[in-house]
Amino acid sequence: MEALVIHAPGDLRTEEIETPALGAGQLQVRVRCGGICGSDLHYYQHGGFGTVRIKEPMVLGHEVAGVIEAVGADVAGFAAGERIAISPSRPCGQCSYCQQGLQNHCLDMRYYGSAMRNPHVQGAFRQQIVVETHQAHRLADSVSDGEGSMAEPLSVALHAVRRAGSLLGKRVLVTGCGPIGALAIIAARRAGAVHIVATDVGSYTLGKALAVGADEVVNVAESPDGLDCFKAGKGSFDVLFEASGNARALVGAFDALRPRGIIVQLGLGGEMTLPINTIVAKEFDLRGAFRFHEEFAMAVELLNKGLVNVKPLISATLSYRDPARAFALAADRSQAMKVILNFD
Repeated sequence: MEALVIHAPGDLRTEEIETPALGAGQLQVRVRCGGICGSDLHYYQHGGFGTVRIKEPMVLGHEVAGVIEAVGADVAGFAAGERIAISPSRPCGQCSYCQQGLQNHCLDMRYYGSAMRNPHVQGAFRQQIVVETHQAHRLADSVSDGEGSMAEPLSVALHAVRRAGSLLGKRVLVTGCGPIGALAIIAARRAGAVHIVATDVGSYTLGKALAVGADEVVNVAESPDGLDCFKAGKGSFDVLFEASGNARALVGAFDALRPRGIIVQLGLGGEMTLPINTIVAKEFDLRGAFRFHEEFAMAVELLNKGLVNVKPLISATLSYRDPARAFALAADRSQAMKVILNFD
């Protein structure tokens, strides 16, 4: 079968690799669609992010959906021909964090398309993949393969909302309106946020933020003082979801966040220098949000029941055989949000 293999920055190849043998309790899946994630872009553009670097050829990708081709021995509840979204998260289930229900902090995590461990964990941008049954979540007929591949980033947003606590009746600010920021808007609205304002530096992404439910948007490149109207009385917002990974976006929101406001940091960037005096004086609660676990099943259920709409975020579906074109488009926030690879 064919797969997309990254060798070095800018060196992404379509290569033949072997399909793993189907074992007991496993499913062989024909991958149909895969979404290009920010981490995939970092591997493609820079060879990694932070201290994580590609040290050997690695299949990219972790946002995928497909159809079951075959079931292994002892598999119950699944059949060939069923369409599924595949969770890329494979915690060990045995370490101290897994035993505490903190599977996203597993000490022996094997997450598709990750160079965080050596040898690297091969990804899911391939025509066929063998998965464990616990990774498979059925898709309703009303959900397209492309929408199914969005279950993974939606899970990230759902986890961030859970980290924030109750959003019922809360006023929410989202900084950074790439796919994760936009999905945070969807998740926050579903969780009961009464008013959502989103900021970004691009008109295209802000238009998408409005399309998925933001009440107001602010282009901080065109209007650097656009949040000033929310600063009266020590701030207006109860919760900040920071999805850009940019220190200026984070710190620039502090005056608009009320005392004892909750900050959920989603975006990953470089190291940040924070005004600790402000955090102390306004008693901010700063929380990180990293990946997900049980939220994947929640994401698929929300999609299956039509309770969330991710279609506005799918900008294009392109063949995996032209990865340079697909990755270039995925990196261009002036015309694309989520680019889906078609593996048919």
